[in-house]
Amino acid sequence: MFDLITGRGDDCTGVSRREILRIGGLTALGLSLQDALRLQATAAAGTGGKDVNCILLWLMGGPPQHETFDPKPDAPAEVRGEYRAIPSKTGYLMSDRLPRLAAMSDRFSLIRTVTHRDNNHDTARVWMQSGYPFNVSMKYPSYGSVIAKEKGGSHGLPPYALLSGQNPTAEGSGYLGTVYNPLSVTGDPSRADFSVRDVTLPAAVTKAQFERRQRMLAALDRFQRSTEARAAVATSLDQFQEKAVGLVTSPAAKKAFALDEEPPKIRAAYGKHRFGQGCLLARRLVEAGVRFVTVGMDGWDTHQDNFLRCNQLLPQVDEAYSALLQDLSDRGMLSSTLVLCFGEFGRTPSINEGAGRDHWSSTFCATLGGGPVKLGQVVGTSDKIGAVPAERPVKAADLAATIYHALGVDYKKEYQTPAGRPMPIVYEGEPVKELL
Repeated sequence: MFDLITGRGDDCTGVSRREILRIGGLTALGLSLQDALRLQATAAAGTGGKDVNCILLWLMGGPPQHETFDPKPDAPAEVRGEYRAIPSKTGYLMSDRLPRLAAMSDRFSLIRTVTHRDNNHDTARVWMQSGYPFNVSMKYPSYGSVIAKEKGGSHGLPPYALLSGQNPTAEGSGYLGTVYNPLSVTGDPSRADFSVRDVTLPAAVTKAQFERRQRMLAALDRFQRSTEARAAVATSLDQFQEKAVGLVTSPAAKKAFALDEEPPKIRAAYGKHRFGQGCLLARRLVEAGVRFVTVGMDGWDTHQDNFLRCNQLLPQVDEAYSALLQDLSDRGMLSSTLVLCFGEFGRTPSINEGAGRDHWSSTFCATLGGGPVKLGQVVGTSDKIGAVPAERPVKAADLAATIYHALGVDYKKEYQTPAGRPMPIVYEGEPVKELL
């Protein structure tokens, strides 16, 4: 994962321009973003696809399908659990802990039979955020990194942002290189003192000091050009560093992160919690020009006290997810914003001795709405206890192909790895035609 403060990435390539920036004392001000901004030069090339952006609501740990979008009211008590099933607006059953989403099920579609073969958190996370099964010898790019490469950013903002819950292997750029890693925002947007260091000068640094450091770095660069012209470390300051400087001082970037500019009614609709305000921030970032935003929500690894924890988590999801869909629709943005919601896997059909559910990747749920996706659809049916697909299994790679297709990216396209090996964007997947 590219660290916006230290400038370090996953791979160790020796002395780099980021090291020179560290010498200049500027990486603490976000200037290590210069490489992350370099990709914006690809925006004009593009793929010719639809101009659709994406928000991924990532439920880390594996949300239980029985307590969300695939309740089993006729199953034995040790399977159906403590919640009731209620009818959604489009007729299918959902958990009674998601009443707002049930009332607006015509704003998204549901896949009930997503399936893969990995019950380990970290490696399953790779599968569900890239479409590829984990491979120890190859790091695959996440959806956001592919979109960053294909579409670039706009209005001076990075194309890919990650709001909490970072995982270097799953959410990173893999073999594409650190330039396509996300802007990582780790603060809590529900806090009154929320700020993003990489778009705000530290309080101890004045504008004059910042400008002096820029001049010092320029002088260092001139010295390098005159003494080490043939060395890779002497890479000159260029337009991408200038963009990084611009991001630090840009009113537009500051405005995108300024949640306090939102009307109190809108902020309240999303919920005064980290996930809710993260969803609101995601909408603001997409509106400002970010192409792909992942909003992480932890806490779903419910091996114990599944229902007690879901009592805390599900109201936040119901509140924030429904508010996001409504807000995007009200602003005329839903048709140009694909909204996804899923985790790395589901939970076991049977409740264990600790009143929890364990890891289960054989069948689980994912929702998709907005963009070109057909809304109000249900794809797939699980068996009577929600253990395996009974009809229409959808592989993780199929979901990946669907996402790329919806975002206007050729899912059959191939990249080159650093070793020169051709690598398809999607691993043996085809789009879910019922949704497109």
